[in-house]
Amino acid sequence: MSEKKTTNIILFSGDYDKAMAAFIIANGAAAYDHEVTIFATFWGLNAFRKDEPVPVKKGFLENMFGKMMPRGAEKMGLSQMNFAGIGPKLIKRVMKKHNALPLGDLISMAQEQDVKLVACTMTMDLLGLQKEELIDGIEYAGVAAYLADAEDGNVNLFI
Repeated sequence: MSEKKTTNIILFSGDYDKAMAAFIIANGAAAYDHEVTIFATFWGLNAFRKDEPVPVKKGFLENMFGKMMPRGAEKMGLSQMNFAGIGPKLIKRVMKKHNALPLGDLISMAQEQDVKLVACTMTMDLLGLQKEELIDGIEYAGVAAYLADAEDGNVNLFI
């Protein structure tokens, strides 16, 4: 009997295309029967934000962070050729033409395949994000939990 393979991804980037790459790899690894964890920290947490505003009590700085960061996976910009927001619209048009799944669908697919989605609690505190503002079905943990998952990982990626 073979040992279970694991894939661990740190999603640090808040760029749409980099988050897509993380979720494409995660879904592929899950399809190959890997146990997969995506640990979202700093700007990568934007992929886990709900699309609509959630009324929560915050301080001034936390409120400002919330207003400046994209709300939800589909509002994230591109790492290259963002062109003041036109780039994401163009890439999504090309993706649709080629029947590629948008990031929101890749996230849903990951959840259906039991990919463990983990939001970094330290970063949530720093940026003033609260659990109510993030999508349902994710876990919350600190770096020690990620390290425990990644320690014996077969594949460990930083995106």
